[in-house]
Amino acid sequence: MPFDVTVYTTTVITLVVIMDPPGQIPLFLSLVGTRSPEYRRRAAWQAPMVSLLVISVFAVGGKAILNYLHIGIPALQGAGGLLLLLVALQLLTGLGNAGSPQASEDVNVALVPLGTPLLAGPGAIAAVIVGVGAVAGDAGGYVAIAAAIITVHLIVMVVLRYSTFLIRVLGVGGITLLAKVAGLLLAAIAVQLIADSIAGFIATGG
Repeated sequence: MPFDVTVYTTTVITLVVIMDPPGQIPLFLSLVGTRSPEYRRRAAWQAPMVSLLVISVFAVGGKAILNYLHIGIPALQGAGGLLLLLVALQLLTGLGNAGSPQASEDVNVALVPLGTPLLAGPGAIAAVIVGVGAVAGDAGGYVAIAAAIITVHLIVMVVLRYSTFLIRVLGVGGITLLAKVAGLLLAAIAVQLIADSIAGFIATGG
């Protein structure tokens, strides 16, 4: 059972590009910047752990799960896009803290939207399912993909953990500004996911 270095390297590069750890920094800070230091530190490891769990589940039985539920990748993209669009609108308008601030504080953003669908999104899930299918029957390939998934999530965890130091530099005003910019970027990502979903449905005939 030789370890497949090529599969490992390819999977790491693919997931890093899709999950984009540096690109998650402004979104992470905009969502946790006003929370307590303890909450921020906890979110920095909880979000990657949630993503690791989701992606691992889909790596093991993703194709079977999607087939059983009659769900395609375009449907995942559409659902993820709609969810991200709601979060983006909250960041842009500030409605997430209006009317019921306590409820907003109780929401664990490390689970949604950070863990999924920002990190464990349709792109990452699809890439893992395809990767596992490509090495079917090769034990070394399975181990390489598992190692790659863990490596990428360790990278994400380190990036998010040390990004919290930027909060001291940015301050409350900087975090507010960052939230608006992040909301705009998140809205663009959401619209792209929805567009990809529509294109996928058209390409597959619905």
